[in-house]
Amino acid sequence: MQHLNKLGLRITGDFQRVDAHAVQIARGIPAAVIGDACNRLQGLSGGFLHYGRTKTFAGPALTVRVRPGDNLFLAKAIDLAQPGDVVVVDAGGGLNVAMVGGMMTKYAVFRRIEALVVDGAVRDVQELAATDLAVVARGISPNGPFKTGPGEIGYPIACGGISIASGDLVVGDHDGVVVVPRESVAQVLAVAQEKLRMEQSWEVQIAQGNWDRGWIDQALAKLS
Repeated sequence: MQHLNKLGLRITGDFQRVDAHAVQIARGIPAAVIGDACNRLQGLSGGFLHYGRTKTFAGPALTVRVRPGDNLFLAKAIDLAQPGDVVVVDAGGGLNVAMVGGMMTKYAVFRRIEALVVDGAVRDVQELAATDLAVVARGISPNGPFKTGPGEIGYPIACGGISIASGDLVVGDHDGVVVVPRESVAQVLAVAQEKLRMEQSWEVQIAQGNWDRGWIDQALAKLS
């Protein structure tokens, strides 16, 4: 693929993936908690829904940028993805043509991909729902894609209003998808783990009827 090395027509594998141990830790923390630990700025925008199996997922991003309506470079990305990768597709948010369907999803399962996140449309939703793969997208279209390019694999993209680089940590569950830049993962997960412990202690306090609500009056007092 050495000839594909110019803007809009390029592929690279020259990036470092987030540590596998960090991925395992992230898998045990709700996406909302991780999002809070990122100061609520790293969650994909609303409107993304699960069309594959709705389950928690976490893994390093493999980024793909395609021309809306064309999935040639997405098809190549699935060939290049490593087991456990979350393939994240910038399809411009287009909903007229599906980027992913039943056959591609089955192949992604065979390739042991962790999840597909598509800023665009999918189709064959009954097949996707029966597949053991998380598939998150903006919408549905029966129209199939073209396969002529252009596109890019492995370079920074925008998806759901978030800048994403290959190797970043991507975490998703029923609430949505959060992206943590690779260089910030250790710090964010430490904060998220502490917040999760705090929320778990609140759950105990609620059950026991002694959850401290004083912070509400304190916040209201600041408004007077």
